Amino acid sequence: MNTVKSSLAVMLVVASVTVTGCADMTARQKNTAVGAAVGGVAGSAMTNGSTTGTLGGAAIGGYIGNQTKRH
Repeated sequence: MNTVKSSLAVMLVVASVTVTGCADMTARQKNTAVGAAVGGVAGSAMTNGSTTGTLGGAAIGGYIGNQTKRH
C-alpha cells in the first residue's frame, strides 16, 4: 500500500473515532476540541508544516475554545 492510501485510511479511522467519541461531550469540551483542531491547522499553515507550529497552534486554539462560553 502506498503512502497516500495509508494516510487516507488513517484519516478515515481517526475521523470515525472522533465523530463517535464526541456524542456525550459537554459544550466546553466540544469548544476545546474544535479550537484545538482549528488552531492546529492554522499553526501548521503559518509555519509551513512545522510540528512546533502545529502543536503551538493546537494548544492556543484549545485554550481559546475552552474559554469560549456558549449559552
